[in-house]
Amino acid sequence: MATLKAGTLAPDFTLPTMEGKKFSLRDALARGPVLAAFFKVSCPTCQYAFPFLERIYKTYGNKNVTIVGVSQNEKKDTVSFIKEYGVTFPVLLDDTRTFPASNAYALTNVPSIFWIAQDGEIEISSVGWDRQEIEDISRKAAETTGDRAKSIFQPGENVADFRAG
Repeated sequence: MATLKAGTLAPDFTLPTMEGKKFSLRDALARGPVLAAFFKVSCPTCQYAFPFLERIYKTYGNKNVTIVGVSQNEKKDTVSFIKEYGVTFPVLLDDTRTFPASNAYALTNVPSIFWIAQDGEIEISSVGWDRQEIEDISRKAAETTGDRAKSIFQPGENVADFRAG
């Protein structure tokens, strides 16, 4: 089975945060859309993508949009990743023995990034790094927050169009 596609209803999940609290997708969707980015700390494409996701978070996060990372690693390794790549948005821990959330989303590669509308429908399903899909996610975040869309890429910055996950 391939990663869940746009148009699919997002499976609900409840996972622990890095602080040991519980995060429920259903509860987050009650407040607005959710951007969920699944990753492994050893994945070079995840390492490339997460600083850009952080820019989206700093621009639009916590304004009717919930942005979360979902780590497929143990907490101590995830802490190192968060520090190294400057991630300040909430990160959840998928169980490294059973991977309930990753399996529910039928992940085959990471990063796998989902824009989940408030009604629970996946509107964007992005696997690997796709610059256009990241720009689409940024636009959706802007629309949701009522802000004018801002480029998350800096002038003169060399940003790849695609990188396989």
